Amino acid sequence: MAGENKQAIIIKKIKKGGHGHHGGAWKVAYADFVTAMMAFFLLLWLLNVTTKEQKMGLADYFTPASASQSESGAGGVLGGKTMMEQGAKAGDRAQIAVTVTIAQPEVVEKEGQPKDQTEAEKEKEFEKKLAELEQQNFEEARDQLRQAIQEVPELADLKRNLLIDMTPEGLRIQLVDQDRQSMFPSGSSQMADRTKLLLQKVSQVIQRLPNKVSISGHTDSTAFRGGENGYGNWELSTDRANASRRALTDSGVPASRIQNVIGKADSDPLLPNDPTNAANRRISIVLLRDRPQVAAAGPVPGREAPVLPPSLRR
Repeated sequence: MAGENKQAIIIKKIKKGGHGHHGGAWKVAYADFVTAMMAFFLLLWLLNVTTKEQKMGLADYFTPASASQSESGAGGVLGGKTMMEQGAKAGDRAQIAVTVTIAQPEVVEKEGQPKDQTEAEKEKEFEKKLAELEQQNFEEARDQLRQAIQEVPELADLKRNLLIDMTPEGLRIQLVDQDRQSMFPSGSSQMADRTKLLLQKVSQVIQRLPNKVSISGHTDSTAFRGGENGYGNWELSTDRANASRRALTDSGVPASRIQNVIGKADSDPLLPNDPTNAANRRISIVLLRDRPQVAAAGPVPGREAPVLPPSLRR
């Protein structure tokens, strides 16, 4: 039918598509994160592989060469003020500058020690300590010898013949004759058996110390009967000192430690006011000091005079 109205048919097609495009901003953020992590782990690795000296070098590199010597921020070219946009005009909007003055490190002085102690003073102090130690060793040796004599019954009656004292030269041990009790037979250098036993005890004490040994023989002022043959008190005192040296070396004292063997005859009596007294006949053995005796005000322990037996005190 030509004149008839026909209804139009409309077909709607729905086209389904994917999600919209979000852009690439997240990639930039992720790249920054990865870069930061890489730098962080690289820093950790460098801290691990560098030595302490290298770290100190890096720290010194980034440390300012010197601290500011000015007392305020106004000591600079611009007077501590900022440059404004209007050219080289000083403004009042600058921040207040604070300068910290670095003080010199204070030298801490230890008690009893001067700040400027020279090498000579240190050496002197060291020598003083060594001298005190040597004095202490001598005192211990003296006590040990006295104890050793007391422990031997055969030497009990010889305690009066043994004199021990401290001298400027060192520890002096003297074997002294007494009436009716002599270390050597009259006019002879062949020592008695008890004298050899006493010298063995003396050698045991000497061996414990490294000091050199001096041995001297003494006689009284009585003229030697065989003097007309050229043998007198000088020769007798020398032979007795040498016999004492042999007794010490035979008991274990090294021969290299014997510094001298001297015969003094009657030139150095123990009792100057009684030159014929038997106590002037003696053998003197001195452990020589390696260092000068420590000077001190007042008496020094162990520097006592020899204690004479009652029979010799006149």
